[in-house]
Amino acid sequence: MIARVWRATATAEGADAYREHFTGSVLPTLRRLDGHRGAYLFRRDGDGRVELEVMTLWESGEAIRAFAGTDMATAVVESEARAVLLDYDETVSHQTVVVDTVNDPV
Repeated sequence: MIARVWRATATAEGADAYREHFTGSVLPTLRRLDGHRGAYLFRRDGDGRVELEVMTLWESGEAIRAFAGTDMATAVVESEARAVLLDYDETVSHQTVVVDTVNDPV
């Protein structure tokens, strides 16, 4: 499994709006894709800004390319998300999941 990680910042109101976008638009799209294995949205509030981190889980690089296109490192940020974020990464990172206690308890 591969974890795809992306980060952004927002105001508190923007972070709330992004959560709505994520649950209402992004997740339904991801769930329809073969090879998508789950997603997390993390939030950390502090000093008038909110840090957001999205982690999506994928079966393979091929599954990621079906979502993101041929350049897997380019972030997919819809215009609705751009409208509520202060700043966001243009690229993502990918890590191979080597221990997964959710799906395979050790």
